[in-house]
Amino acid sequence: MQKRFKRILLKIGGESLIGDRDYGIDPKAVLSTAEKIKAVYAKDVQIAIVIGGGNIFRGMSAAKNGIDRATADYMGMLATVMNGLALQDALDKVGVPVRLQAALQMPAVAESFIRNKAIRHMEKGRVVILSAGTGMPYVTTDSGASLHALELHCDVLMKATKVDGIYDKDPMQHKDAKRFKTMDFKTAIEMDDVQIMDTGALAMCKENDMPVMVFDLFEEGQLLKAIDGEDVGTYVSNQTKTVFA
Repeated sequence: MQKRFKRILLKIGGESLIGDRDYGIDPKAVLSTAEKIKAVYAKDVQIAIVIGGGNIFRGMSAAKNGIDRATADYMGMLATVMNGLALQDALDKVGVPVRLQAALQMPAVAESFIRNKAIRHMEKGRVVILSAGTGMPYVTTDSGASLHALELHCDVLMKATKVDGIYDKDPMQHKDAKRFKTMDFKTAIEMDDVQIMDTGALAMCKENDMPVMVFDLFEEGQLLKAIDGEDVGTYVSNQTKTVFA
């Protein structure tokens, strides 16, 4: 089967590294995530990864509890660097060439993000982990993922979640929830009761014609199937109509 995408931006939430813990990093969960990435890498797909930090620290939550918003966001960026280091270590262990870049300057642990260098890494067959968001506060990791997907000329922004796509209502609470096979950006942005990505990130993708694929990272084989073009998850673009699976 011919692969659907040649270069992807994979957005992974920090919860993918928690495992059975309440917070923090579970080495077994990190290795499991690395193995899923390795399976896609083996298909000669170029991969850039943006990883969240919610398993360690959530800037938005901290800001609501009294910490200055900019300070809280910088703390969240540092959490993504910690996750990036853990994922880099796991990818090394499973034999995948990898580089960690950060939007904040910290040369002892990560390369500084340079767009052309990141592209060159991917062209040379290395996975690139992009940490610290955009390096600026008041910007979510979703928006950072959208920005990186565009500047690195990716074919798609693939957002890994806990559910296998976008539903008309929360599938965790409603057994009759229906999954969308495809969706247009206008519908995705206007869905008040379903949080896909933040509105700014979706609007950026819509305006610059960057498709978004929402899928379940935790279900075995879903990432691989999405790359192969099988009917998994929900594909959002300017060219697709809103259709149930």
